[in-house]
Amino acid sequence: MHPILSRNLYLVKEKVGMFKASNSYDIFDPETGEEIIHCREERLGLVTKLLRFSDWKTLTPFHVELKTPSGEPILSVKRGVSIFLSTVNVLDEDEERIGGFKQKLFSLGGAFRVLGADDQELCLLKGKWTSWDFRFVSGGTEFASVQKKWAGLGRELFTSADNYVLQISDEVPPDNPIRQLILGAVMCIDMVMKE
Repeated sequence: MHPILSRNLYLVKEKVGMFKASNSYDIFDPETGEEIIHCREERLGLVTKLLRFSDWKTLTPFHVELKTPSGEPILSVKRGVSIFLSTVNVLDEDEERIGGFKQKLFSLGGAFRVLGADDQELCLLKGKWTSWDFRFVSGGTEFASVQKKWAGLGRELFTSADNYVLQISDEVPPDNPIRQLILGAVMCIDMVMKE
């Protein structure tokens, strides 16, 4: 697991672009403003690119790679074509599956089951239907939260690009593999539920 995943606070900014088919994000350290992770979707086929500009956008496959600014792989988030409910895989820096997410059928605010490598449920990613507020919970324990950050009137009105803050609980050890799944889930929330 890459050492950059031991942090507890991340600012995720979706990149703005005119006629943009691919998903691109930059992740910053909110305290210093330093850019620490690039998230890019570089492997897009022509059909997928065309469908991204249609009402079928949320059904298209994606493969977002998270790397350091110097190009070191951290992890990737991948989904095939989604007809009804999304199943997303999270891969480590060696492209080995470390877990994933399965969208729950009936949930008002949106929910995913967060799964480990052998598909055991580790926690739930639950949202509120009234806001952009998501929590990673298991029983009474909260592992992390994701909240939308106001981006300014012009950006909010004229683009679909969002900014969010990911806060991982101090109770989650720095070397716990669930951190990889939590960071991967931020991409999943935006592309599956909020686009």
